[in-house]
Amino acid sequence: MSIETRLAALAQPSTIGILKNIARGIEKESLRVEPSGRMASTPHPQALGSALTHPSITTDYSEALLEFITAPSASIDDVLNELEEIHSYTYQHIDDELLWVSSMPCQLGDDSSIPVGQYGSSNSGKMKTVYRLGLGHRYGRLMQTIAGIHYNFSVPDELWLQLRALEGNQQSLQDFKTEGFFALIRNFRRYFWLLLYLLGAAPAVCASFVRGREHDLVPLGNDSHSLHLPYATSLRMGNLGYQSDAQSSLVVCYNDIEQYSRTLKGALETPYQPYEEIGLKDVKGNYQQLTTNLLQIENEFYSPIRPKRTAAAGETPLEALENHGIEYIEVRCVDLNPLLPNGIDKQTSQFLDTFLLFCLLKDSPRTNNDEYRQITENQRRTVARGRDPELELLDGDKQRNLMDWGLSLMAEIQPVAEILDQANSTDQYSTTAGLMTARLQDNSLTPAAQLIAEMTANNETYYGMAMRKAQEHREYFQSKVLTPETAEKYRRLAEESQLKQKHIEASDSLTFDDFIADYYQ
Repeated sequence: MSIETRLAALAQPSTIGILKNIARGIEKESLRVEPSGRMASTPHPQALGSALTHPSITTDYSEALLEFITAPSASIDDVLNELEEIHSYTYQHIDDELLWVSSMPCQLGDDSSIPVGQYGSSNSGKMKTVYRLGLGHRYGRLMQTIAGIHYNFSVPDELWLQLRALEGNQQSLQDFKTEGFFALIRNFRRYFWLLLYLLGAAPAVCASFVRGREHDLVPLGNDSHSLHLPYATSLRMGNLGYQSDAQSSLVVCYNDIEQYSRTLKGALETPYQPYEEIGLKDVKGNYQQLTTNLLQIENEFYSPIRPKRTAAAGETPLEALENHGIEYIEVRCVDLNPLLPNGIDKQTSQFLDTFLLFCLLKDSPRTNNDEYRQITENQRRTVARGRDPELELLDGDKQRNLMDWGLSLMAEIQPVAEILDQANSTDQYSTTAGLMTARLQDNSLTPAAQLIAEMTANNETYYGMAMRKAQEHREYFQSKVLTPETAEKYRRLAEESQLKQKHIEASDSLTFDDFIADYYQ
């Protein structure tokens, strides 16, 4: 069924209001750094609560890599306001430290100087730490200090019911939703190179990040401390970021839940000799990783988008998907934009919603290994050369100019923006789509180009630019005075999270060996 037919059905007066209930949530990572710009070596601040159990403030890989999590909401403003509140509260409790504003870190020492996240003495807490130790052994800790924004997206059941009725589909609602989300994911993977171009904000890195590694980066002007590629968009999404030789052979299928589950389970159960050589435990009997298989847990597989389901107690993420189907999707290819205090703004959120709804409503053929390879190659080309007006991408058996293909896609996306305008009584979605089209017509308007221009105009290094923006953002958040009620809410959440961690630790009954054995059973 065509996207035009689906849009026409949703545009009816009886159904248009459903689109107001699209929900999104944001998970935003930021490194804590010292005033010198070096990664903070201090533990996770006590006033921010337990990283194991706090619903809004946790850590990702490192003790120094904060992760802020908003509640899902049908209001973009509410999500961004909550993200701002979390920043402001955090800045009240990290003394003179700063939150690094870029996806790519700076001023890094060797791997051993990067502190792995600590989550207490419970089995579940120790498992999180051992998993991170394993990531460090497998890929190096440096890679794990890269920060990004994860964008969680869902549409209301009423929309799925309308689409199911329109198609005369007899599946259960949950099966229909899961199939629809996989169709979204397939289209997203086909076209997410467009997001790398439009939103990529990591065109340069600090020389310290690639010290001792092979790379093809070049100095930025006369600045040997800052390295870049002249047309790069998002180096975080390329071979300097979340890529690994081990996973390059792993082809995960997104055609349906059975194939997705089977291919991921295969990786979870496949021994991998280099990881066997690391060993499960060290000579003292301490765990170095959770398993010696290709993946320790499902989340180790890096993908720019993931199907998600909130897991019940005792369920693995994959079991939750198999048992209950997809609840929402998580987009993982959005860089922190150093020019924005939150790292993301309303226009970015509006465009992500529009793009994701387009991916959901557009017909989405099943995929195969050839297309999988093309998707990977288009990602690689856009990361390194996305702003090159001559860049060609692979589209089936032909090549297409990125700019031309992008403009063609924006023409298809525009009607989706218009229906979201109609639903929300605004013109902002169309205006935002127009701004994104302008970025395709003039690559100097992209965040990546703006960052390079700012560094050049100010004669700044990558480090200098990021530090200046970090100090500006700190002043911005410190000027935002939290209401007594809001400050009390976050103080209480911190206290409750610490009590919850203690309860989990007190209720453990298994040894860690038995706990891990049970998990993999």
